Amino acid sequence: MNWGFFLLRVAIGLGVLTLLFLSQRFWYRALWRVTSHWGRNWLRGGLRLAYVVLLLLMVATIGRSVFLGRAGLTRQSSLITVVTGLWFFSALFAYLSVKTVHGLERIWRWLHAATVRPAAPSQNAGESASALASAETVPDPGRRYFFRAATAAAGAAPFLTAMYGFAAERLNYQVRRIEIPIPKLPAALDGLQIVQLSDIHLSSYMSRTQVRRAVHMANDLGADLAVVTGDLITGSGDPIADCVDEIRHLRAPLGVWGCNGNHEIYARAEDEAGYLYSQAGMKLLRQENAQITFKGARFNLIGVDYQREYNGRGQRQQMLASAETLVRRDMPNILLSHNPNSFNRAAELGIELSLAGHTHGGQIQVEILDHRLSPARFISDYIAGLYQRPLFAPAVNERAASNGSSSRKLAPSLFPAQSSAMAHIYVNRGLGTVGAPVRLGVPPEISLIVLRAA
Repeated sequence: MNWGFFLLRVAIGLGVLTLLFLSQRFWYRALWRVTSHWGRNWLRGGLRLAYVVLLLLMVATIGRSVFLGRAGLTRQSSLITVVTGLWFFSALFAYLSVKTVHGLERIWRWLHAATVRPAAPSQNAGESASALASAETVPDPGRRYFFRAATAAAGAAPFLTAMYGFAAERLNYQVRRIEIPIPKLPAALDGLQIVQLSDIHLSSYMSRTQVRRAVHMANDLGADLAVVTGDLITGSGDPIADCVDEIRHLRAPLGVWGCNGNHEIYARAEDEAGYLYSQAGMKLLRQENAQITFKGARFNLIGVDYQREYNGRGQRQQMLASAETLVRRDMPNILLSHNPNSFNRAAELGIELSLAGHTHGGQIQVEILDHRLSPARFISDYIAGLYQRPLFAPAVNERAASNGSSSRKLAPSLFPAQSSAMAHIYVNRGLGTVGAPVRLGVPPEISLIVLRAA
């Protein structure tokens, strides 16, 4: 076992749990302080008791989700799960925001004390200390009111932002059309349209109705081929059969194809997903390929299960280890691989186009000084949108540095061009959410990919 890797994972887990505990203790104590001035004991005690009961219920919901799996999409379980996700997400970031303001206030006090420190040589040490103490205790109403207002705003902003991300942007499905140049693409395949869905995550956060709406939007595009790149569900208790029953209504002349994501592995539903796909007249590609004919020309569609970068002992392993024999040299290759980090290896194998998901585009993305900040950068250089690198370029062990662009324009090559032939990957931002039912700056996406001759 790689103990360094194991200890790092433990440290990260303990750090997250510590932050969650500190945030909940902060808001627990804040409620106690606010209600301590209330005159009616029954009102004060009732609110405190309701808070404690609700918090215990939310903790039990998390425990049930982690250790037992979800019990299904009943209306009651869905509601409490949504409330739990929103509360812990909002409370954590509100706690961090308030503590940041408090830290800035302490820095301001220190700087203020340093600037008013008496420096007159005629004063003795006792007089200097007395003057300093007097200067530091002079009331400053402007400063006090400013930091009070800043603290209130910092505490409220995450809650308001989370509600917007839940009620508005999470449901703002967008169609993104992207044209991708493919090397040596036969003329008959020029203009071939592929509609891509990814990361549906049918769960308490995503209902069948919402999935159905996305399917209808995808069908309205009239694509030639439909693909679903993994993560149909989130946990073992989520109804994967219901999700497949919805996506089976996708309509495309060349069929509906898919691959497994990491959450199918977590739920131990890889085999079930393949069976349900076949029963619905679709095909889940698992280390498999299929040659598809369109207007007399053929292309090679490859699909793989979720590609892990590390094995169970924390050791780095080669991605797409079983895909080399699936690649064709006599026709274009399109790879369905949930994890975009397989792109380096795919390009090395000569796969012209990879379609992935997994990142959700970070699910939350903010832009500061023309720089987009996304949590997905911690797991991948390919966050969202279109990226390219030279075909047959060696796959490096470390993730390549990318430009972080999530625009629909072609990203600059990640390596110096060795030839005019470029491999491409498109990373779909996904439909669903995990952790918290919130999207900010990264609305759900339905991709329409158009192949063009390079």
